[in-house]
Amino acid sequence: MVGTGGTAAGTISLVEEPGRTVVLLAGEIDVALRADASQALSTALRRDLPVVVDASEVTFADSGGIAFLIQFRALGREGLDVTFRALPPAIVDVLDLLGVRDEFAPAA
Repeated sequence: MVGTGGTAAGTISLVEEPGRTVVLLAGEIDVALRADASQALSTALRRDLPVVVDASEVTFADSGGIAFLIQFRALGREGLDVTFRALPPAIVDVLDLLGVRDEFAPAA
């Protein structure tokens, strides 16, 4: 696992599995995690493998947390295979407000 310190309130962890990269988000995903988010994005790009973003443990996301998800979505549009798994209401509600929820739908 690529370590991310996070804060007492939230963490971004990246697990390098054979054949894919898993990004685990937990707690409060906010601007305080900017360095962790940058490291996760950088590592995912370097690995150039399918990415699964698991946000099932997120309790809150501010604009920085949503921006992190949008950056991964943009990578998906640029050719990296990115899947979002278990987006909680704390995130879905904001995506609805932004009108982009459909872009984060799980693959069928």
